[in-house]
Amino acid sequence: MSEQYEVLAVRYGTRQASAAEVFLNFHVYREPDRPLPMDYFFWVARNPARSVLIDTGFSPAGGAARGRTMLMDTVPALRAAGTAPDAVTHVVLTHAHYDHIGGLPAFAETDAEVIMTRDEYDFWTGPMGRRGQFAHSAEASELDQLRELRAAGRLTLAGRTRQVAPGIELIQVGGHTPGQAIVTVATAGGPVVLASDAVHYYEELERDRPFSIVASLADMYAAFDQIRELADGGARVVAGHDPLVAERFGHP
Repeated sequence: MSEQYEVLAVRYGTRQASAAEVFLNFHVYREPDRPLPMDYFFWVARNPARSVLIDTGFSPAGGAARGRTMLMDTVPALRAAGTAPDAVTHVVLTHAHYDHIGGLPAFAETDAEVIMTRDEYDFWTGPMGRRGQFAHSAEASELDQLRELRAAGRLTLAGRTRQVAPGIELIQVGGHTPGQAIVTVATAGGPVVLASDAVHYYEELERDRPFSIVASLADMYAAFDQIRELADGGARVVAGHDPLVAERFGHP
């Protein structure tokens, strides 16, 4: 039997968006626009053997530049969840957008292994990642941090699947970004899918509505199908930005 974990969704930021902002080509649904709050999370999977951090949140500067409300910076938020940065054994990056890698400096002096997909790293450190429609979702200085971690031998680049630790698997699905990944975690209540930005809102899965920021629409739809299959097999899906996460799973 694989190891089991407690999983925490840590809400560290928020903003007020609208359906027309959030969903790709919202006009095709012939519905009036509506307010749609967006929450920002990172996730912790832990047991007595290890603590795995999935994504790191945005930096104060990265959030402020985009008008996001930071409720708590990465380290205080992590401590509020009962985990110290130096207790984190692995940092899994689902993709390289500013709101997922902005907290990496907190782990610069720790021994945590940092893991992301090779396709994601290659894209953002290559020329296409600098093009305007992609670059607005990333911070150049944070991409430099990825390069520095790689040069220091601390960044592991994964293929399409990788076991992060017993009971935790990274799975590349693409769509939102070229190497977008989800993470599956074994828990006492069954498998949990940390969908990150493969599914920002449950409405994406339940109404087949792609998110507005997309590298490959076909891959995004295919990711929906893959995640639905996992859900049909009994996994619980945790969306990446949906305020409904607190309602569906409760909070302390």
